[in-house]
Amino acid sequence: MGTSTGLDGPAYADLTARARIRDAAVQHFAEHGYARATIRDIARTAGVSPGLVRHHFGSKEALRAACDQYVTDALRGFNDKALADSQRGNLSLAAAARQELRPYQRYVARALVDGSTSVASLFDEMVTMTEAWLARDDRSRAEPPLADRRTRAALITAMAAGIPLLHQHVSRAMGVNMFDTEGDRRVAIAMLDIYSRNLMSADLAASASAGFDRPRDETPSGGDTAVGHHTAGAKP
Repeated sequence: MGTSTGLDGPAYADLTARARIRDAAVQHFAEHGYARATIRDIARTAGVSPGLVRHHFGSKEALRAACDQYVTDALRGFNDKALADSQRGNLSLAAAARQELRPYQRYVARALVDGSTSVASLFDEMVTMTEAWLARDDRSRAEPPLADRRTRAALITAMAAGIPLLHQHVSRAMGVNMFDTEGDRRVAIAMLDIYSRNLMSADLAASASAGFDRPRDETPSGGDTAVGHHTAGAKP
């Protein structure tokens, strides 16, 4: 994965016109949404004419599809590298390269909200990437998972995508813009802490799972439920 998403400096200037248009579109779609982003504004940011945008991509919808695919490929490349590094027992290089993903965070969140013909494929690919991590972890688990891998991967992906989607609230709660360097670092460290600690023991999780499997009209052992006990003692 390259460094082509920075829209200033020599690296960006060296890109082809098509790549500059794509990167400018990623920025505009992320910041303004698909409906408000215009071919004219994208062309201005890329330093080309609106006609050249249409020459390379044909339409605004085709441009968005190209951006979806580009972001998907970038995320897949980072995920593959991080997974390989984890198997070697060292994620320091992947963590250092995380900044390359920052331009895509808001794009993914906005794309999931705006919708597109290819956004479902983008989300599904992210779920598949997460499945690879779960497969790695499942092999070393002492107890079998409570839920199937695809469902777990879908929920983890949705929760991760929700962080940039709620960036205004997350940033306010943290007291720093989560898209700035310091904010991104704090989010990454916090997520590492969350993922590396169990929120509950395996036994406690198993007991909760058993509760979901119990028929709804079945009274738990130990007498009346709290609600039933309260109702029985209540005055009419």
